[in-house]
Amino acid sequence: MRKLQWLVIAFFFFFFSCTKIETTNIGSGLIPPIDGVTTLDTTLDIVSNNFVNRLNDSLKVYKQDDHVIGVINNDPLFGKTTASAYFELKPTSYKFAIPGGSSTIADSAVLILSYKGAYGDTMMQQNWEVRELSQSLKTDSAYSVSSTFSTGTVLGTKTIDIPSVTDSVKYGLENAANQIRIKLSPSFATKLIKQFDSLGTNAYASDSLFRVNFKGFAVMPAGGSPGNALIRINLLDTNTKLALFYNFKSSESATTRDTAVSYFRFSTGNTFSVPVSGSANHIKREHGSSQLARFTSNPEANDSLVFIQTAPGTFATIKIPKLRGFPNAIIHKAELMAFQATPLSLLEQVLTPPRFLLLSSYDSGNKVQTNVPNDFVMDNTGSFNLATFGGYLMDKDVPGAGIVKAYSFELTRYVQGIVTRKDSSYTLRLSAPSNDSLKYTFPYPANTNTSTFYFSPNNANQVANGRVRLGGGGMSEANPLRMRLRLIYSKI
Repeated sequence: MRKLQWLVIAFFFFFFSCTKIETTNIGSGLIPPIDGVTTLDTTLDIVSNNFVNRLNDSLKVYKQDDHVIGVINNDPLFGKTTASAYFELKPTSYKFAIPGGSSTIADSAVLILSYKGAYGDTMMQQNWEVRELSQSLKTDSAYSVSSTFSTGTVLGTKTIDIPSVTDSVKYGLENAANQIRIKLSPSFATKLIKQFDSLGTNAYASDSLFRVNFKGFAVMPAGGSPGNALIRINLLDTNTKLALFYNFKSSESATTRDTAVSYFRFSTGNTFSVPVSGSANHIKREHGSSQLARFTSNPEANDSLVFIQTAPGTFATIKIPKLRGFPNAIIHKAELMAFQATPLSLLEQVLTPPRFLLLSSYDSGNKVQTNVPNDFVMDNTGSFNLATFGGYLMDKDVPGAGIVKAYSFELTRYVQGIVTRKDSSYTLRLSAPSNDSLKYTFPYPANTNTSTFYFSPNNANQVANGRVRLGGGGMSEANPLRMRLRLIYSKI
């Protein structure tokens, strides 16, 4: 009798105090012990389907973001990836001049890129080439990763040995580490040191004239290059620059020559007294005959494996058919659980999972993704509950499978709204975003108010960094890595 009274009181408390329940986290310590009578534990099957995200062609890499360059040739699960960077490096002021006049002798030109890390097999070398852009970059907007630009002369080549990139470089003019240094052709060095000036060619007289005479660099893997990694560089870092080395006489009567270097850099418009530099990052995915391609051929199937590749990449839809018919109950805990499937090879150790997966819904009418109602929420300070909602990569001890990489998502209030208020049960999406956004709807009862939430490399993923093959809803029920929704609830 006492148990029945407790359940009646709890039901009325929930039904007439929805605002409090919907906006307060229910800690695991408050969940009643599962006794099989008043508190039950069950799982609901899910239906999963894989898709290549065609909208990722519009994904943008911004000037402050790390750009990726390189090639992944050998990924049997997801196929091939190729990445190239396009950017401008400029004098830091105009009118610019190389000192020394006619006495100046060009020594060399070196393109230096700030190395920020790599994704993939860092032990494999790859071949890069630097080309001169023959097409100008816009400076007032960001380009999508599908954008490509015409190029001309090859200015230099380099075999990239990733482990050695972190070595220190010490010489008379610089002491630095984490640099990718590519020596450019002597003719290019001569052009920028001897032929360009502010009087004869006017190439250094103003930014507009310089951009007419030199449109920038394209850095890309050479055709047929080996390699299985994408390398991150940052254009704004002080390690990124074009170094022009030369020697000259300080005066006509000088008996010795001075050695000097001038640097061209990437401008944000704030750091130097020159207009903003343009940049773009082209990233091409080729899924070809990969295992993923075999799982995107039938959009109606309940896929046994789910393939999530960080943007620009893939997503999966998640349906929970039995949720709509679930009887009214007090939902103590609803958790969607996803586990990395048994690895195929050692490649899984270098082509690692994304640090963050997003579970969202999709507004097909407006073609925007939206938050999971009532569980993905913003607090009074304007901060979002990414840490408690879930999605960050973790290690999970799964009975029958051991410790595996996993993701989990808190769906308690979402499910409660469906079973009690008959809220909509959505087809959900699982993705690995970078520089993305979603339409945010506030929790019930303020669910007519909307805002926008942005995912950046800081709170989500670096662009093109991460991929994972998860157990899907179509796996055997006996497989402990099967994706599923776990419910802890009390009947009413």
